[in-house]
Amino acid sequence: MMNSKYPSYEIINHTADLGIIVKGRNIRELFVNAANAMIDLMVKADIHDKGATRNLIVEGQDLPDLMVRWLSEILYLFNGEHKLVRAIEIGSISSTRLQSELNVVSLNRTRHEILREIKAVTYHQISVEETPDGWEARVIFDI
Repeated sequence: MMNSKYPSYEIINHTADLGIIVKGRNIRELFVNAANAMIDLMVKADIHDKGATRNLIVEGQDLPDLMVRWLSEILYLFNGEHKLVRAIEIGSISSTRLQSELNVVSLNRTRHEILREIKAVTYHQISVEETPDGWEARVIFDI
């Protein structure tokens, strides 16, 4: 669930932008944690509503490109369709393709507090790497 007591990401300083370093025990968890981190940065929401199911397939050249495209799709749902992702289940993932099922609710500005605007997910300093402890990604957002 979003806004957890022990986030799986940390904010990093970056001039005029916002960056995060995200961790996961495996590649699936890394991509879920990255999406949840971005959502946590944009909105404070305690979501109890049962949302609608959306299937999302994203393709990329490699894992860093896949991460940027994945987060860009989640960001589009928020900014473009005013949908807030409530839950994520990744069905399959490879270095070039991710298939997921999202549970989304309509953004309600009276119940969901907007914390900051994220304009875009950038390729600047993007990295997705396996580490001895699992997986780690570095992502910079244009705010």
